[in-house]
Amino acid sequence: MSGELGNAQAHARALRRWLDEDALPLWADRGVDPDWGFVERMDHSGNAVSEPVRARVVPRQIYVYAEAGLHHWNGDWRSPVEQALDRLTTVYRRGDGLYGNVAGPDGLIDDRFDLYNHAFVLLALASAAKVFLEKRGALHHEAVALLSRLKARFSHPIAGFEESEPPTAPLKSNPHMHLFEAAQVWTAVPDVDTGAFAALADEIASLATRRFINAETGALREFFGRDWLPMPDETGRIVEPGHQFEWAWLLARHARGGVAEDRHVAYAARLFDIGETHGVDTRGVAFMALDDAFGVVDPIARLWAQTEWLKAASLLAAMCSGRERERYLASAARAASALRRFLETPVSGLWFDKMRADGSFVDEPAPASSFYHIACAIYEFEDRLGEIAGARSM
Repeated sequence: MSGELGNAQAHARALRRWLDEDALPLWADRGVDPDWGFVERMDHSGNAVSEPVRARVVPRQIYVYAEAGLHHWNGDWRSPVEQALDRLTTVYRRGDGLYGNVAGPDGLIDDRFDLYNHAFVLLALASAAKVFLEKRGALHHEAVALLSRLKARFSHPIAGFEESEPPTAPLKSNPHMHLFEAAQVWTAVPDVDTGAFAALADEIASLATRRFINAETGALREFFGRDWLPMPDETGRIVEPGHQFEWAWLLARHARGGVAEDRHVAYAARLFDIGETHGVDTRGVAFMALDDAFGVVDPIARLWAQTEWLKAASLLAAMCSGRERERYLASAARAASALRRFLETPVSGLWFDKMRADGSFVDEPAPASSFYHIACAIYEFEDRLGEIAGARSM
């Protein structure tokens, strides 16, 4: 066992203990309310904050507890998933089959369309389909119908999707990133026809490499005009290190599925290098934003960026060998260390969301929406390290 692998494995064990023993039990207990469903935030005394809940929170928590079941957590993962599925479809789903934006105990209080939310609905349906065999057909039917509605009403004439009806700028790479993720998860669900999702994944991979990624620098931008060219103002120059890592992970995972592997891995490696070289500072954390010349725009470090760094480093380590693998393993260990700093809270199982430029944390309730990022990163880290260790023992 190499020193880099052993160091990474120690971080993975600590993170998995925190997840299984602290976070999953806490959020399944205090993070679920009979009136609100999953709560939006929990304060650092471990008390839920009673406030409206964004649509993205519910499907993200479905993902968390479905993955916990797949990864053999010995707690009750089934009840949170079933309750959240019920709330998602009975409270957030609109009469036209699309989903609203924010709800309270009495139902939707903001029914506006948001493409980002629908990516997570598709992810949640796939996650539930993986664990509920008896519901798989119905969940697949709902997902295919939702994708068809999105395509019918919001397809962009070049590729991807519009953000609103009627169409307006800016268009964003971020919701397409999560549609890419949801499509990839659906293609791994057995015993259903996943052709529509495989086509969606291919379409978004192509959109990313042709439009989102700057051909000269290799960096991925965030905001675009309706012609899929970068916005002409300063928003068109924004480069988020966390998203360089997240797209690196997704493109590498897409390649691993057997699609244009060399080309997509090259894009992923360049995105990762940009994130690590320009987006991780002397605090040892990935921060929020650069411009397209890689100058710092926003030094606040968000928790989610650390998780994406960890996921990308873990997968790329598993996809290479020799010194390159050692380099990615060392980076994964640094990312895990960065993430663990955000998890050092008065009540274990919570997290800080924002680190200031001076290294101090903003004192605010933990957002439930971050749990998806954390759980996904811990499972990816553990799974890829297991793969590497298994290959070395053969």
